[in-house]
Amino acid sequence: MNDQGKSKLQELRLHNRKLLEISGVNNVESFDSEEFLLQTELGHLTIRGQNLHIKNLSLEQGLVAIEGVINSLSYLNPGSSPKSKSLMGKLFK
Repeated sequence: MNDQGKSKLQELRLHNRKLLEISGVNNVESFDSEEFLLQTELGHLTIRGQNLHIKNLSLEQGLVAIEGVINSLSYLNPGSSPKSKSLMGKLFK
């Protein structure tokens, strides 16, 4: 069976809004203490919060763990530009 026949998998685990564990991560596009932008199996995922930092990162296994105060998780719509949306979001805070 080829890769196209496989379903895409992703799991998100949020522990008390202080630790977020994510599987199915392909790349960390950008990050700072208030926002992470991840490329995942299911699209671009934006994580927003306070004092965010990477606890664990293994792109080989597709795993990321982020610590801090997690305020929101959102997937960007297909076809939208993640970099420009992130920049616009920062400009109009």
